Amino acid sequence: MVWPLPELPMRWEALPCPLEAGWALIRLWELPKRADNGLSLGGFSAAAYQASDDRLWLVSDASRGYLLPVGPLAKALRTGDPLQVGPRLVLRDQSGTPLPPSFDAEGLVLTGNHGVWIVSEGRRQAGHQARLQRFSLRNGWLLETKRLPPAWTARPGQGLAVNQGPESLTRSSDGGLVLAAEAPLLQDLAQGDTDGVRLAHLDREGVLEERGRLPLDSSDSDPAETDPEETDSEETVGLTELLALDGPPALLALIRRHRPLHWTAKLQLFSWPARPSPLALQPITGWDFTTEEVPRENWEGLAWGPKLDDGRRTLVIVSDDNFSLIQRNLVGLLAPRRSPRCRSLPKD
Repeated sequence: MVWPLPELPMRWEALPCPLEAGWALIRLWELPKRADNGLSLGGFSAAAYQASDDRLWLVSDASRGYLLPVGPLAKALRTGDPLQVGPRLVLRDQSGTPLPPSFDAEGLVLTGNHGVWIVSEGRRQAGHQARLQRFSLRNGWLLETKRLPPAWTARPGQGLAVNQGPESLTRSSDGGLVLAAEAPLLQDLAQGDTDGVRLAHLDREGVLEERGRLPLDSSDSDPAETDPEETDSEETVGLTELLALDGPPALLALIRRHRPLHWTAKLQLFSWPARPSPLALQPITGWDFTTEEVPRENWEGLAWGPKLDDGRRTLVIVSDDNFSLIQRNLVGLLAPRRSPRCRSLPKD
């Protein structure tokens, strides 16, 4: 199995400096709920930026899954114009038939050779398993399917929980892919691990193996500053996206907390071990980006966006409207804040 090496940004161009400087929202677009041909638009759960065409690809978890090209992104950032929505690319099986409603797309990575990897969440039902699959960007047809690690398979007392399968997918610094469960597996919960989600790594030879865990509750915020209204028995927390960067390797994790009609989202930065390890990833720092300019929406997608004139790499965030009339399809661009006196970033 061969696909082009990823072009991941370095820490110095992609992260705030100093780290505690945080992120600034520099642009926010609202996408329409319907395309020009009248078809509904929404349910966008992941994004990937194609720099060669200045195009952002979104994947929808609609009952008939599809990819949607949006852009031009860098041009719209410069001119202030709205984003243009292209035609939907319906995802199909190897016979050309549209995928069934059981397909639940949640993560997206472009391969660079007119292909795209998509991870689907799945359910604990026959014919509705979580999968990692590669599709053609030319016609949307399925090209390849990879089985997830055995421990993730639904069996009595084990596997991915209902509606808590893989929601995140990113390129890794070694040219492979990294994916993660949204929440702990059933067997982990049974052993009292209510915090760590499992990670898996697909190398360039096509071998898919588990690669440690990522803690969900790794925020370094002051408990005294926590809003008591944001913690109740109905709140759920999950990992909704991963995004890799280099110099040295690290992962950005989008961790979402939700209670009815109320979302908060935090970015957490983790070190990525150079060698396979069963240990939990170590947090470096984190940011709550729904406390200031960023609206409190159901943010699910992350992607590295175009560069700014000063060399900073933008971070694309995408919201999932859940096909609701009261939620929005939003695309935002964040820029890492920089202090003029900050010359370097810590390695750990």
